[in-house]
Amino acid sequence: MAKARISADVLHAFLQEERIATLAELKKVLSTTGTMTVFRKLKALEYLSSYSHRGKYYTLKEIPDFDEHGLWSWHSVWFSKYGNLVETSREFVEESESGYTAHELESLLHVECKRALLKLYREERLARATIGGAHVYLAKQGDKQRSQELCRKDWFGSADVIMPEVEALSDELRTAIILFFSLLDERQRRLYAGLQAQLSGHGGDRKVADLLGVDVHTVARGRRELFDGEIDGERIRREGGGRKPLEKKRRNSSRKSND
Repeated sequence: MAKARISADVLHAFLQEERIATLAELKKVLSTTGTMTVFRKLKALEYLSSYSHRGKYYTLKEIPDFDEHGLWSWHSVWFSKYGNLVETSREFVEESESGYTAHELESLLHVECKRALLKLYREERLARATIGGAHVYLAKQGDKQRSQELCRKDWFGSADVIMPEVEALSDELRTAIILFFSLLDERQRRLYAGLQAQLSGHGGDRKVADLLGVDVHTVARGRRELFDGEIDGERIRREGGGRKPLEKKRRNSSRKSND
């Protein structure tokens, strides 16, 4: 019994210091090869598994400082107070004003969500409707579902005014959009592209990238920054971004030559 208590204390201290760990790392800490041994200790301490990285990482419930969405990350590993990816996806859809497409939910959860949403839909735990050519996942409850669908249709209608389908743009309007885009600075171009991609719905990143002649990853980054609240009004590039000063390059080159 004393040995079991010591093992639990060792595990607790390790996770307090490291914040997260894999099963293999926890086995090493406990000097065991038994998976069930580790999980017995974790259960006694109350733990969470990550919803990203296929649930590969573990932490204690007392450790995460969840944000307003109930999410927490450590070194790009994501945890949710709602549990795994399926339950987190369901909670986000249920609580949303207008449901989510898989693409929209991925921008919030930072992981691929399509399989989780399909599972919830096939198990009839969520509803789904096709709006504006995209699958939108909605709450299962009738009143909430109808409210989300109406809100989505209103939102989609207003989005059409801002950004029609790329294929439907006249040559004159296409030229005007590209000219306007060229007048923006780097950050503004990225955020503008991200906004238009979000408004364009399914496949928006690719459509806007093709229209504006930018990399699709730039569009995706702008969309994430805009909707994840990552914008720094004082900076155009994130700290450390852009070209390194010439003098720094020279010092680095000289150091490499000496090595």
